[in-house]
Amino acid sequence: MSTGTFNAFQMAQEQFDKVADYLKLDQGARDFLRFPMREYHFSVPVRMDDGTVKVFKAFRCQHNDSRGPAKGGIRFHPMETVDTVRALSMWMTWKCSVVDIPLGGGKGGVICDPHDLSQREQERICRGFIRQIARNVGPLQDVPAPDVMTNAQHMLWMMDEYEVITGAKYPGMITGKPVGMGGSLGRTEATGYGVVFTVREALKELGIRPSDTIASVQGFGNVAQYAIRLYNQLGGKVICVSSWDQADQTSYSFRKMDGIDIDALMGITDKFGGINKDKARGLGYEVLSGDEWINQDVDILFPCALENQIHKDNVESISRRVKLIAEGANGPTTPEADKVIQERGIFMIPDFLANAGGVTCSYFEQVQCNMNYFWPKDEVLGKLDVKMTDAFLAVSELARKQKLYMRDAAYIISVNRVVEACRVRGWI
Repeated sequence: MSTGTFNAFQMAQEQFDKVADYLKLDQGARDFLRFPMREYHFSVPVRMDDGTVKVFKAFRCQHNDSRGPAKGGIRFHPMETVDTVRALSMWMTWKCSVVDIPLGGGKGGVICDPHDLSQREQERICRGFIRQIARNVGPLQDVPAPDVMTNAQHMLWMMDEYEVITGAKYPGMITGKPVGMGGSLGRTEATGYGVVFTVREALKELGIRPSDTIASVQGFGNVAQYAIRLYNQLGGKVICVSSWDQADQTSYSFRKMDGIDIDALMGITDKFGGINKDKARGLGYEVLSGDEWINQDVDILFPCALENQIHKDNVESISRRVKLIAEGANGPTTPEADKVIQERGIFMIPDFLANAGGVTCSYFEQVQCNMNYFWPKDEVLGKLDVKMTDAFLAVSELARKQKLYMRDAAYIISVNRVVEACRVRGWI
């Protein structure tokens, strides 16, 4: 699942440029929206458990806040780069816009590997991160959330440090917190469920019953796990998943032709979504190379891992049977691969639409925190279903009316909304 020399920010800009041409944006608007409005680079010194001090590089980018406070996760990853954070902040702007929630786009990252850090060391990184950025985040400025290799505990440490610094209670300054500490019921399921809500609507449009489909999934983290669960509930069958093996520093695919057992696999999975390959064999799974998830003879592909996973070197290996791709990950498909997918007539649900369930539920969490009134789980997931379905139908309708690729239609809607917000504010 390595991103290699791939530059996510160049890809995000290329996608934006295509839509800017379609919308005939003037040069000022293009120059403004091709880059983050603000970005912060800083160092987080941490005293390690052995008494030494280690310095971690960190970033926070705020791409655009014309429609509301910036919103986006903080990821911990040893290969993190500022360009990846820039790209993700831009995609967050479009994501919040396409589901029409009053937030902008932001993203953060720390270059570290939680696999190699104790809980105490991770807590110190979280608190150090907030100490460096406290003046530039908050419920009315920029609201962080969990992302790759961060979780509810990390968010709670960050919120606590922010409240220590400010001397007041600000549960709405960050989302993805534990339930009971300002977190929302349904947040854990939200991204994966949101992906499947859009898949359900796409299958309706294609005239296909979910129970007549089989799928292959890349990744086995939170997004993939809950997408598989809801897809199974709709009657679909997953025959292959992939996951990262930390010990081997490579990925593997796990295949069971009669359908994977999500609960059994969860029982042999670590907290980062890594499946134990020896135990998987014992449960009757074929253990294949990590790239095999994309080669399966299935109806639906769910890329739910990292950026740059469907590219020019593997896109031709996608089975002719595949009718639908739902991007649970951010930026999993490169522009070169996108052209091939479009030419083949595969129905694409683009990332910033498909995986917008997470930020939508984060918005719900923010609203609940600000009201100090929390909704039951069914209400949260019901509101999420309505938001995701409405967003999908708006994009799908535009795509049909103007004979557009779904990604282009989603971009047109989202960029248009952001441009209009910038214009009425007098920024461009």
